[in-house]
Parts: sequence; C-alpha cells; structure tokens
Amino acid sequence: MKRALITGITGQDGSYLAEFLLDKGYRVYGLRRRTSTPNYINIEPVLDKVEIIDGDLSDLSSLIRAMQISDPDEVYNLGAQSYVETSWPQPLLTSELTAIGVTNMLEAVRLIKPSARFYQASSSEMFGKVLETPQKETTPFYPRSPYGVAKVYGHWMTVNYRESFNLFACSGILFNHESPRRGFEFVTRKVTNAVARIKLGMQTELRMGNLDARRDWGFAGDYVEAMWLMLQQEKADDYVIATGETHSVRELLEVAFSYVGLDYRDYVVNDERFHRPAEVDLLLGNPEKAVKQLGWERKIGFEQLIQMMVDSDLRLNQALSDSHLKQQDYDLPNPLVAASWSEVV
Repeated sequence: MKRALITGITGQDGSYLAEFLLDKGYRVYGLRRRTSTPNYINIEPVLDKVEIIDGDLSDLSSLIRAMQISDPDEVYNLGAQSYVETSWPQPLLTSELTAIGVTNMLEAVRLIKPSARFYQASSSEMFGKVLETPQKETTPFYPRSPYGVAKVYGHWMTVNYRESFNLFACSGILFNHESPRRGFEFVTRKVTNAVARIKLGMQTELRMGNLDARRDWGFAGDYVEAMWLMLQQEKADDYVIATGETHSVRELLEVAFSYVGLDYRDYVVNDERFHRPAEVDLLLGNPEKAVKQLGWERKIGFEQLIQMMVDSDLRLNQALSDSHLKQQDYDLPNPLVAASWSEVV
C-alpha cells in the first residue's frame, strides 16, 4: 500500500486529493497547523480514513517528525498562506509560509526520505504581469503580489532541490481551480454564495472590484488528478495545468446570476476597496504539455462548474435559514464586506 503525506489537507485541494488517493488505495496522512478550533469541514467525509499529524511549515522539526511518522512514498505540499489579498498586509507571514515553508518541507524530505516523490503547488500568479499569452512552462515569471513572489521562490527552490540533490521533485503550475469547497475570500465563491443569498432573500447587493480581469478557471477535482499523474512519471518535471480558456469576472457574474433567473446588473455594485494595489489583468494557461505527456484532461467546463457552486451554496444557505442558525455559526463572512476577489491557486 502506497503512503502519501499532504500538507494543507483541510483546504480545497487537499481534501479532493485525499479522497482521490484513498480511492486509489493509498494510506493518507495529513499535516495540519494546530489551532484552538480545528476546521475539518472539507475532509469530514473521509476524516476517519486519514491520519492527521500536527505540524507547521515554519517549523522544520515538526516536518521532520511528520516525515518520520508517515514514511511517505509521495509528499504533496499544498499548505501555504494562500490568499493574494492577505499577502499585501502580511508579506512576512506569506514569505515564511508560502516561500520558506517549501524549503523546510523539501529539507525534511531530503533528510528523512529522499526517495519520496515531492509535489509543489506552484501558481499561475507567478506569471503576474504576463509576458506572453497563453502562459506555458517556459514563460518568464513577473509576479505582481507578495504571494506571487513567494510562489516563485518555492517553485525555483523545488527545481534547485531536484537538480542539486536528485530528488524527484515536481511543480504543478496550476491556474485558477474552484469548487463548492473554495474559500469565501475567492471571487468565484464570493459570487456564488452571494447569488444564493440574493435568490433566497438573505442579501440585497454584491460589492465587487475589477469586472474586466480575466482568468482561466477549472474544477479543483480535475486538477488534483494532474498532481498525482506528475508523480507517476519516470522523470520529474514541471507542468502547467489549465483549461486553455479565459473568462472575465463579468462573465462569471452573468453565468451565476442568470442560472437563478436574475440579472447581475441589478445587484452588483463596483467598490474601489476591492481593487488590487497591482492588478493581474489576464491569466490564460497552455496545458498542452500536461495533456500530451501526462494524458490529463479536464472533465468539468466553466458554466457547469459555476452552476455546481451555485447549487451547493443554495443548499447551504437554505439549510442555515431553515435551521435558524446564525451566519457566524458556520464561520461565513459577511458578503458585503468580504475580501476582494483575490484569486489564487
């Protein structure tokens, strides 16, 4: 039985990856940062099937311990400070976790089990102010946020450990990937949750920033398969994972609102608070290498993805309304003052 260690297992990607690996017969370990109130909602369906280890990407000794306990064949480093918007007011924290944390995890692998195969979650945000379109593995990086800069560091450190220590270390340059498990801080979930609440009469408006920014959005459940495929190859390499299609935030609003019979123009208010200090206007990935070499392909299209998320948020908000639970009982943000549409992978 293969063994896998996933950092960030309670997040969107970590939870889908855990389910994927369990279905393939893996023994799955998950690293989680110790908090006073653990949040296992994403992995609740498989919580009794995974083994949780307390640890922190900023603490090398805890990562060494996690490697010793899990003795993994594969390590998936998905943990990070993962919000672009947060990276401006908290650049040092972002650097410590999203950049230096990668080095700590790589070092723990090198010291304890150098034969383990390592996956690093790189990001399309590394391209930032894009120098060519579409973006592929050889496109130069030009990050436009502390988050993007930190991801570039982690990406090149992974390459360095592969070339310097002969580790099987891959980076997946994943473009935006969403799901009903996406955090409320991200634009897709911010929109679909607001659409559900407006449809149910629980909210009257949605405040947004730049509606013309364009992204390459896919389904997180499809993208975790690509992570696994990278670690099954004979040779370690880096891959762009994307749909090859781009959609604007305005299109996102049109699809989500029209799905419930509403016109977004009646509810969306432009708010300068939700504009980034340095905007990334267009991200569009070229997944040709992954399609050809990994045999990977996406299964869920853009409209189907957004409709899936709206349906999920309709069920969630209806359940909260029916049971008279308060919004804070489920740690849902106030959509009127939620973070800007920071998009990260």
